[in-house]
Amino acid sequence: MFSIETLILLAGSLLLLGIASNKFSARMGVPVLVVFLAIGMLAGSEGIGGIEFENYTLAHGFATAALCLILFNGGIGTPYAAFQSAWKPASLLATVGVVVTAGITGLAASWILGLSWTQGLLLGSIVGSTDASVVFSVLRGGGVHIRPRLANTLEVESGSNDPMAIFLTVGLIEVLTGQTPLGFGLVTLFLNQAVVGTGMGLAVGWVGAWLLQNIRLEAAGLYPVMATALGLFSFGMASELGGSGFLAVYLTGVVIGNRRPVFLRGIVLFHDALAWMCQILMFTALGILSFPSRLWNVTVPAILIASVLIFVARPIAVFLCGMPFRFSTRELTFLSWVGLKGAVPITLATFPMMAGLPAASIIFDTVFFVVLVSALVQGWTLPAVARVLKLEVPKHQKTPVTLEISSLQNVDGDIVDYFIEQDSRASGCLIKDLALPDGVVIALIVRDEQTVLPQGRSQLKPGDHVVVVLRPSIRAMVDRVFAPTRAHTTDLPPELEFPLRGSIKVRELEQFYELKLADDGDLTMDELVRLHLKKDKMKIGAAVQIDKIVLHLRELSSDGKVQYVGMSILPEPE
Repeated sequence: MFSIETLILLAGSLLLLGIASNKFSARMGVPVLVVFLAIGMLAGSEGIGGIEFENYTLAHGFATAALCLILFNGGIGTPYAAFQSAWKPASLLATVGVVVTAGITGLAASWILGLSWTQGLLLGSIVGSTDASVVFSVLRGGGVHIRPRLANTLEVESGSNDPMAIFLTVGLIEVLTGQTPLGFGLVTLFLNQAVVGTGMGLAVGWVGAWLLQNIRLEAAGLYPVMATALGLFSFGMASELGGSGFLAVYLTGVVIGNRRPVFLRGIVLFHDALAWMCQILMFTALGILSFPSRLWNVTVPAILIASVLIFVARPIAVFLCGMPFRFSTRELTFLSWVGLKGAVPITLATFPMMAGLPAASIIFDTVFFVVLVSALVQGWTLPAVARVLKLEVPKHQKTPVTLEISSLQNVDGDIVDYFIEQDSRASGCLIKDLALPDGVVIALIVRDEQTVLPQGRSQLKPGDHVVVVLRPSIRAMVDRVFAPTRAHTTDLPPELEFPLRGSIKVRELEQFYELKLADDGDLTMDELVRLHLKKDKMKIGAAVQIDKIVLHLRELSSDGKVQYVGMSILPEPE
């Protein structure tokens, strides 16, 4: 038995090895999951470390806690826009897709391994879900840059498909042990997992976001701790009520992250670091749990099962569930290839071991090998597959400097880093010519790792990072100014008033916001309003409607010139 000092030394050593291996992984293109598992296998009883560890109950508990924190971090980083664009296909993939994948893989496994059909389906259910920790790592860690809709679908699917995999796994174990009959009992188990998990996740998320926004804590470091406590509470309460704790903690993170609590950046950075620690220790611990000699015995059947899973089961499930949502064949092919497996299948594979099923050892070793094959074959080739299918999008360079607002009170302000691309609407423009709303401040320009203090005559060039301070309510308008012309921009919100200076020219508004206000682009907003209003009507609050645009007079100078107008867009008639 190791002393506590030895365990601390071991944990620190594994973290340092994990960080070093992550650098190696990024440089060599090897999936980080494989590297961490390999470190664990080398540290295990059959490796050079010689660490004896075969406690599946402890491994299950540690992996569950780690996955809980990883999913919470993934939820915090998932914007509502991702759900809006992807929840329908992602939901179908997370339910029907998992069942189809598990069914085809399970039947193949029962024939290849000589198991009963229920034991084979149990193995298929364990490897049926896409692993969130691996998907978040690949898509957010800079490994693959794909179209937003594809990335959103994969992230939402991987964050929400665990309930179905857990339901199938637990349900089949209960059937095999005689605790639950096939039929209504399994349906009830799934409904509890999905409904209770969803309800608890949303409820704790809304209440938790309100608490984080309104409770004044004396120390900034307590806000990330409180957010973590809310995620753990959501997971535990949902599990106690028979629901999916994984789904609950993910949704709690989504709600909290999008409700903009106090000290949000600190919360995000804390949980990003915590998620990395969990990934390193979890994958390493699961690697220690394995026995390479036993894996060698299942090499051939595991490769056959992995081949069925990767090349048959996952593609059939994706094409079946994705075709109704107008994905192209290339997009569906890519979705099929990103059926990455990771810690969730290995964790679920400990369930049969704890239940004492006859084929538990074979199932665990096979699942472990299938995860390795999936990570190596699919994870290693993802960038190449994205390029071949022409689904990659340009990678935005990270700004070499960072500004942030750190406050223990709610601040109605954001600091946004805009990257100026070659075809950006703002490329080549002087700052004074940008049709920016009132209250927007360009705080800094970073060019070739040099800082440029912005002035009205400063020209924006491709490759620049422009750091902008703005209010969240006008973010959609500012996004339009800096967006590439090829980009699909979000429609400006109707009936939300945008403050504009009276000196802004019509041409600038039409260029940046795709509006049509007048034939003469050299008119200023002051002159445009005067064309539509008689002199005796020039009063604060007066309105001018041009097609679907309404301009409200908000400020006049002493000589009667229009200083500011509020522009709003009329909603489409029902």
